Amino acid sequence: MERTVLFVCLHGAAKSVLAAADCRRLAAERGLAMRAASAGTEPDPEIAPAVARTLREEGAPLEGQRPRRVTRDDVAGAWRVVAFGCDLGAVAVPGVPVEQWNDIPAVSDGLPAARKAIRARLERLLEEVAKP
Repeated sequence: MERTVLFVCLHGAAKSVLAAADCRRLAAERGLAMRAASAGTEPDPEIAPAVARTLREEGAPLEGQRPRRVTRDDVAGAWRVVAFGCDLGAVAVPGVPVEQWNDIPAVSDGLPAARKAIRARLERLLEEVAKP
């Protein structure tokens, strides 16, 4: 069964994009059937330049990807929702678990530190998915 993890941050341009890209890659490396999506509660017009540059350098497909507003359907279709310090408000769906990853450093304060913290959280999430 394929599970979808929805990553949501305020602008949908940095933390959620990094988390979704790293989640897809790490899940594929482990042979896990997972999808990962990113969105924002107040989306920016473009992915943060440092994030886009880093992911392109790693070969992540970003063509045509832009920050988008999270919807109730996104949340309802997710196995898990991870929010980076933002409230889902009216799009929250009863019964869909929302994890708050509020301890992730701001990407603008240093992308490597933010990414390291995201990856540590992703490792735990993927361990949970891998359990029978």
